[in-house]
Amino acid sequence: MTEWQPTACILCECNCGIQILLGPDGRSFDKIRGDKLHPASAGYTCNKALQLDHYQNGRTGRLTAPLRRGPDGNFVEIDWDTAISEIAARLREIGLRHGGESIFYYGGGGQGNHLGGAYATATMAAFGMRYRSSPLAQEKTGDFWVGARMAGHPMRADVEHAEVALFVGKNPYQSHGFPRARSVLKEIARDPERSMIVLDPVRTETAELADFHLQLRPGTDVYLLAAMAAILVRDNLIDHDWLAEHALGVEEVLAVLRAVPIEKYCAIADVELDLVTAATHRLARAASVAALEDLGVQMNRYSTVVSYAEKLVWLLTGNVGKPGTQYAFTGLSNIGFDRGHPAGEGPRSPVAGAPIISGLVPCNVIAEEILTDHPDRYRAMFIESANPVHSLADSARMREALAALELVVVVDVAMTETARQADYILPAPTQFEKYEATFFNFDFPRNIFHLRHPVLPAPDGVLPEPEIHARLVEAAEALTEDDYIPLRAALAQGREAFAMAFLGVMADRNKAKLAPVLLYRTLGPTLPDGADAAAMLWAAAHNCVRRFPQSVERAGYGTGLAAAEALFEAILTGRHGIVTTEDDYEETWNRLRDNKVQLNIPELLRVVATLPETDDDSVEWPFVLAAGERRAFTANTIIRDPRWRKRDAGGALRISLADAERLGLSAGDRVRLTTRRGSAEVPVEPTDRMRAGHLSLPNGLGLTVTDADGADITTGIAPNELTTLDSRDEWVGTPWHKYVPARLDTVEP
Repeated sequence: MTEWQPTACILCECNCGIQILLGPDGRSFDKIRGDKLHPASAGYTCNKALQLDHYQNGRTGRLTAPLRRGPDGNFVEIDWDTAISEIAARLREIGLRHGGESIFYYGGGGQGNHLGGAYATATMAAFGMRYRSSPLAQEKTGDFWVGARMAGHPMRADVEHAEVALFVGKNPYQSHGFPRARSVLKEIARDPERSMIVLDPVRTETAELADFHLQLRPGTDVYLLAAMAAILVRDNLIDHDWLAEHALGVEEVLAVLRAVPIEKYCAIADVELDLVTAATHRLARAASVAALEDLGVQMNRYSTVVSYAEKLVWLLTGNVGKPGTQYAFTGLSNIGFDRGHPAGEGPRSPVAGAPIISGLVPCNVIAEEILTDHPDRYRAMFIESANPVHSLADSARMREALAALELVVVVDVAMTETARQADYILPAPTQFEKYEATFFNFDFPRNIFHLRHPVLPAPDGVLPEPEIHARLVEAAEALTEDDYIPLRAALAQGREAFAMAFLGVMADRNKAKLAPVLLYRTLGPTLPDGADAAAMLWAAAHNCVRRFPQSVERAGYGTGLAAAEALFEAILTGRHGIVTTEDDYEETWNRLRDNKVQLNIPELLRVVATLPETDDDSVEWPFVLAAGERRAFTANTIIRDPRWRKRDAGGALRISLADAERLGLSAGDRVRLTTRRGSAEVPVEPTDRMRAGHLSLPNGLGLTVTDADGADITTGIAPNELTTLDSRDEWVGTPWHKYVPARLDTVEP
């Protein structure tokens, strides 16, 4: 009770190390501080991590028993054996009638909640599931696909050591995206030898620190980035020698960029040509440039083409494979990897024929795949640690889709908006009541992994996700004790014998798909302190050594089988996080396809060459709404208790001072916000951060919780009640949440 417990923040991909001191009741988080022993964050934390008691102990609708929806529509508690047997029977029955591919899997882990999701592949295999998706398909698949086409391996940016940091549709001050983000931003801003360039229609906290804020018109990022790339060519600022050695498709790209009407594109973006030129020249003369893009463009018009144009800017200037530039990372997972099929090729979803990128069906077609009479439509959904009713476009349509399914199973901690639509709800521990980890491990040159140990025990009645998956697999009779006995016997002889036996089992392709549960039931019980869930990491450690042997050796683990076992032991015992691999920057080139980058993606280059005049909906829809903005007190939907917000508790609609004055609005006045999909009343916050014609609603609001008297309370507006499914990227289907045509009407007090 009196010891600080090491763990990690779970509110963004960085998962900064924190320490928690429990209160006298053994449940409340009395104090939270940054963990100075964490190898990446080194004691850093932002304001959001300090509010995590509201996640663990807040008013959330916490679930502590399996629930089944009764004939009257209400939920009733059932025991675990009943829940598992009934769900397994219904999944089998649906599979027999329509094929296992008619059962759709969504989720697999929210922010920092990935370890349990790694076991879902076994459940999918046991019931013949083929199609899946996750929130990554809302955001990152365009970037994944472009990266695969250009490099064959995902890359990230070494912002900490860059002379120039380029942020496109990203506000790291709130969204982070790299270790110690706020500290690093301030370090760059204070250093006269370094610069920041920000492309964002909003004057964000990051933009305020920047040397160059290109405050463009919403949705015109592709024009501005094309202009910047064209300026590089026009002014002979590209690195010809570097490109000759490291790049393919250079001449095709240069031919298109020479024809870009720079002045016209800057005018479309509504940014002064001189400012764009100055920012581009500063970037070009830098010894190192690190570039990051985020949801501001990944959920906006031309999102996939923007990902391409952004990469052209730093590739033409040779910013790969050296400190302060882009690097190809190692890792214990394959997050971000895609095969990079040309457009029109590769796997597709069964009804809409949408491209499947990195194994993920586009989120904006899920309802379309269900609400049809097509024989191959999805008939059931298994949803884990995700809230698609709230987070995906057109919430009303998603509720309609779930209601049309024969079966909806939700695994989660609380009664979420999605859980309310389920037939069965299976309660899991919180992220601080179980072993957990994140696979967002993108650090370089030292990559970091953190297996988080439980901070406090889980309440009676819940089961960790690996146990849920194991029971479902066994209920499907995909695995029995006969499958475990040989592996347990080999394990009794030692880990080396176990490894050989396990490899033998993996030779059976059907059994290989069930590997997570095989490990959980055999290796898991032998791990110390109840760390059964970490069994999957044994295979991940071995795979890491196989893929990156020199990197693991440089980190001090040795070589071969001994290195894998040493790495796994370090993961198990490293309560503050550990270094898994160590690299030289030049190692990036060994990971890229043919050791080069491909500049020419013909499909996307044609778009750059033929960009049209911008659309003008200004008569009917005079505003552009960004539906979901990260702010100081927003955190997706993971903290459901609204009391954690110390500012902007109701989630105000931000509007420019000019628009507020024109409409006669003051802070707190209510307006009716209308889009093509719906409307809502919301208070306004006039601010000089916004451009005229641009609006923003925060993410993470519109959640419904139950108060002490049993009444439901909803705080703020759920942005996706106002978004549409058909407003999406033409290449990978990511939604345009940051570009929603809208209008405002004043509301009489």
